[in-house]
Amino acid sequence: MAQQASITVFDGATPPVSHVLVPVDNKTLPDGTRLAVWRENIASLPAVAQVRLEQRQRTLKSGTVETRTRVIVPVMESISGQNASGYTAAPKVAYEDSHEDVSYAHPRSTSAGRNLAKQILRNLGNNVAVTTPAVTAGVLYDAHVAPFMPT
Repeated sequence: MAQQASITVFDGATPPVSHVLVPVDNKTLPDGTRLAVWRENIASLPAVAQVRLEQRQRTLKSGTVETRTRVIVPVMESISGQNASGYTAAPKVAYEDSHEDVSYAHPRSTSAGRNLAKQILRNLGNNVAVTTPAVTAGVLYDAHVAPFMPT
């Protein structure tokens, strides 16, 4: 298994912003689900207001391995003005946007087949209509194709 390490990822903003996600948790839940969590570590923001990545992996009764990868992007409310005493409240998280990928690996499936399914989905999502090499490394590949979770 891969050691859980920091991940650098760019968003789709203009201009693109680099997000460095650091490991904050890695454990097995009481139901047997493996959970790995990463979060940005920006000193000027509260922890609840930082981008997070969560991966969960569990084996279903059928033997199929279910893997979920979720990205959570908190959105802060904007603060305007002071009250009569000159106090301005600290901003809070207004809501969170998230996206989740889920894969199911049958016990008889192969990593080549799982990678093919993942690549087709990625190409559809990115509107790629030309041949591109399949990704064979990284945190999503490890969890969804290999399939193993970081330690």
